[in-house]
Amino acid sequence: MANRHLQRSIAMQSLFEWDFKGKKDEMIGEIIDRNVHEFAPGVSEASFVEKLYPIIEKCAPEWPLEQVTVVDRNILRLGIFELMYGNYDEVPPKVAINEAIELAKTFGGESSARFVNGVLGTIYRELGEPMKDDVSKNHKKEEKEKDTETEIVSEAK
Repeated sequence: MANRHLQRSIAMQSLFEWDFKGKKDEMIGEIIDRNVHEFAPGVSEASFVEKLYPIIEKCAPEWPLEQVTVVDRNILRLGIFELMYGNYDEVPPKVAINEAIELAKTFGGESSARFVNGVLGTIYRELGEPMKDDVSKNHKKEEKEKDTETEIVSEAK
């Protein structure tokens, strides 16, 4: 499992535990430290987990946050944080959404992935779809090759 994915999983589990134990802010550091030590003993730097800790109260306007399952609520907190405050050069928005969906598939219920995808997709659109047209270098290369082939075919006519 990739280091960043592992840290997302630990952040989600830590938020779940924090939420389950009454949302006492003074407990989060201890919870994160213990979970990093237990689930990722080889991870020397856990700052990513700590950055994903924030509490975001509004993520699905039609669902009171307390009615959303604890797992889904905390996956949404992670996803929303990455969409709103993440470094898009490190983790593009679509990757952050996909990672949240994968966490929902792993830890959530039958409809969790669909729910998380819907909420984060809505937030992504409301943010103006940052990096919507950004494509990987390989994709740019393929597009350039297609454009070159089109030009060659056009010139041949």
